[in-house]
Amino acid sequence: MSRTALFILLIALFPLQLLAHEKSEPEAFKVDEYIMEHILDSYGWHITDIKGNEITIPLPIILFDHGKIVCFMSSEFHHGTAAYKGYALGFTEDAQGKIVKLQGENADFTGTLEYAKQYAWDTVFFNISISKNVCAILISILILCGVFLSVAKTYRRNPNRAPKGMQNMMEAVILFIRDEVAIPMIGKDKYQKYFPYLLTLFFFILMNNLLGLIPIFPGGANVTGNIAVTLTLALITFFVVQFSSTKTYWKHIVNTPGVPIWLKLPIPIMPVIELFGLITKPFVLMIRLFANIMAGHIVVLGFLALIFIFGAITPYLGIAVSPVSVFFYIFMGLLELLVAFIQSYIFTILTALYIGMAMEKEHH
Repeated sequence: MSRTALFILLIALFPLQLLAHEKSEPEAFKVDEYIMEHILDSYGWHITDIKGNEITIPLPIILFDHGKIVCFMSSEFHHGTAAYKGYALGFTEDAQGKIVKLQGENADFTGTLEYAKQYAWDTVFFNISISKNVCAILISILILCGVFLSVAKTYRRNPNRAPKGMQNMMEAVILFIRDEVAIPMIGKDKYQKYFPYLLTLFFFILMNNLLGLIPIFPGGANVTGNIAVTLTLALITFFVVQFSSTKTYWKHIVNTPGVPIWLKLPIPIMPVIELFGLITKPFVLMIRLFANIMAGHIVVLGFLALIFIFGAITPYLGIAVSPVSVFFYIFMGLLELLVAFIQSYIFTILTALYIGMAMEKEHH
């Protein structure tokens, strides 16, 4: 509780720094840039700013360019103000945030970005760099592996002892997913095959949701608020469902029983609708998780931004608004904590439901 109180106090007193610059002309605060900087992916882990200097954790840049592997640290870009060996962070609106390759004679130089802007650019290479979201995924995997290997070791060492601590908490969650999600949705005789996948989905999404709520390293990455991540999870579920489907499942799609023949022939209205439903299921999974997590981050950052918006008008107004902003920041943070669990549960139970529907036997 003392750490929480200290954190709240630091946020509440943060606008006081505006008083130190009351006589100087403050730079216009750009809300959109402030929010986008925190929710979009990047090639460095931003820690803080000290006297205008950004403190970041650089991440490895790995490019496969015409059969040649190019590796260097993202710190060579100097926070986007320099080019390195002909590569730079995008300096146009079309390429902003991306790594580009300068085109033209003597374009493979290392220097300032202002000099690099005279060159054309292209993205004619394969980018397999470790971005912040990728690094956060690796961290979450390491944490999950550490937790479950530790729990498994405890079970092997003391198989007949009642679980306690971390073992007790993990067992409660696992039994909940088994008894309330897997068995009701898939069936008691078939759920074992898919139970490991459902557990993996639940804990992976939950861990990244929780890490995303932590404002400092190793948190702060917006993994489940990245549509590429949610799309990948939805596609994996889609293929699991299709490979688990039965003849009855496809019969209901191609030739739906109990539907008038004029809805099937000569225009296959029902089959088209059913096939469209195959696409909407993973689409719903993707958008639901992405939108809820992204919206939560934007709202939280929006409340914090109010301090700087009103502080740009006058420092005293920023100080007056800060308690209200901090209150709503804490309230939304607690709400996001609840959403982190709810969205993990919803994604998992919908996945189990789709698998169960695909494995349903024909009823007479």
